[in-house]
Amino acid sequence: MTTNKGIKIYLKDLNEEFSFSKKLHKKYISFNRVAFIFFFLLAISSIFSVKIFYYGSISEKVFSQKPNNQKKNIRSDIIDANGNILAKTVFTKNVGINPNLENDKKKLILKLKLLFPELDIENFNNKFDEKKFFYIKKKLSPEKYDKVLLLGEKSVITEQKITRVYPHENLFSHVLGQIDDDNNGISGLEKSLDEDLKKLNKKVELTLNTNIQFLIRSELINFEKIFKSKGSAALLMNINSGEILSLVSLPDYNINKREKIADIKFINRITKGVYELGSIFKTFTIAGALNERIININTKFENLPKSINCAGRKISEYDLEIPSTLTAEQILIRSGNIGSVRIAQKMGIEKTKNFLDSLNLLSPIEFDLEEIGKPLPVKWGKCKLATVSFGHGVSTTPLQIATAYAIISNGGFKIKPTLIKQEKNVETKRILNEDVSINVNSILRKIVSTKEGTANLANIEGYSIGGKTGTAQKIENGVYTKKKINSFVSIFPSHKPKYVLLVLLDEPKINSEYIYNYRDGSGIKYKGTPFNTAGWTTVEVAGKIIEKIGPILATKYDDFY
Repeated sequence: MTTNKGIKIYLKDLNEEFSFSKKLHKKYISFNRVAFIFFFLLAISSIFSVKIFYYGSISEKVFSQKPNNQKKNIRSDIIDANGNILAKTVFTKNVGINPNLENDKKKLILKLKLLFPELDIENFNNKFDEKKFFYIKKKLSPEKYDKVLLLGEKSVITEQKITRVYPHENLFSHVLGQIDDDNNGISGLEKSLDEDLKKLNKKVELTLNTNIQFLIRSELINFEKIFKSKGSAALLMNINSGEILSLVSLPDYNINKREKIADIKFINRITKGVYELGSIFKTFTIAGALNERIININTKFENLPKSINCAGRKISEYDLEIPSTLTAEQILIRSGNIGSVRIAQKMGIEKTKNFLDSLNLLSPIEFDLEEIGKPLPVKWGKCKLATVSFGHGVSTTPLQIATAYAIISNGGFKIKPTLIKQEKNVETKRILNEDVSINVNSILRKIVSTKEGTANLANIEGYSIGGKTGTAQKIENGVYTKKKINSFVSIFPSHKPKYVLLVLLDEPKINSEYIYNYRDGSGIKYKGTPFNTAGWTTVEVAGKIIEKIGPILATKYDDFY
């Protein structure tokens, strides 16, 4: 029936049918798109997963193999007594140039100059023209390394390399020493412990204290400027164990640079330097005679002349006002030359030689470093006995002097100086009578505390310091010159000594403007260096050092002797 109502119904049905099919079509298309995107992303994800796994396995293989190949070159860390790292092996990035791969040198130089402003163009050109590979920068920071890669230059070659890093640069240069480009030790502990450091078992712990080393070095640098010395050195040792807390020799050098050190001025003055050290030897003369029971501290020596002759040579007192009658104790306090000769003559050549040998002063000492000086041989005779008694004509190293003072002051026990922390306490053997230490320590204290002594500037309030000065002429080409070696060996606290400190200045000069402040609480000041002697140079340096390190060592008011 073709009525209007029917038509409406029909059209409505058609519209509903049409609308339904349209909705189905949209859903169908939407589903296909989602499926397509899903499978596309799945494929991409799979590809990337495979690549990540592949490159990850390669990277892991590469970086795990490289250290293994270089494992033999990795050295153990070296640390100080407080666990601070002194030497460490690390992997670093280096960058170099292969001239044969570069077509545009000017463009390359421009890029490199922007990246490395410090680049020496003339040196670069010279090396470039040799057509051989050369380094332009080592130990790159990660940031700088990334910038090098972005240069996009085929001639720029980067590499990963094992290297040794010393965080404190110059501070321990004479102790740690250096290694070569193949990571083999060539000096210092790096050389003497080379095999141990390559075993990689554990860190090597030293007896050194970084804070004390820094303070002592700072004072030496300061006084090198004041006294214009050619060089200087200091050694701080535990008097009972032989453990060295600080060993400084100036000038020093930055061991990170791996420079060839050929100039003799960079010698390790503590271990390698061999010197005549003058009146410091007078302590050994008296200690030997006390140990042999030949004298006591109150033994009198009367009618001492101001000078004597031996084999046509004159031996004189440095202080012409010294009394002609002195006890053995006063001879050391006033640093008498003639009195020391008389004591040695009572001892005789054989006993004097044997005593010095027992302190290991006349032959090379065993030590952790290979850089060890060899004392010059002594041709013994009556005149040699006389001069040796006051430190003239006999040479040794500062390390041996400090060790000998430790033995004399610690109760007479033999010790071995060391830089390496020992796991067990080393048994000690007494080689001197105990009363030798008691008597000598008392005299050393008076050298500092009494006005007749030569080391008043080290009389620091709150510290009980004893010590002996030494002023000696340097020998050049077999002839004594006016150049001097000034030294001072101190022990503290003097009643029960814990530490020995040796300070040495090589060729110091007087300073007319320097202000001396006496540290005994008197408030006395003195301007200008009156004499170029140890009492006015090394004693002043030692006093400053003990003031700085004393609080760390906790020795103030530790002794009321």
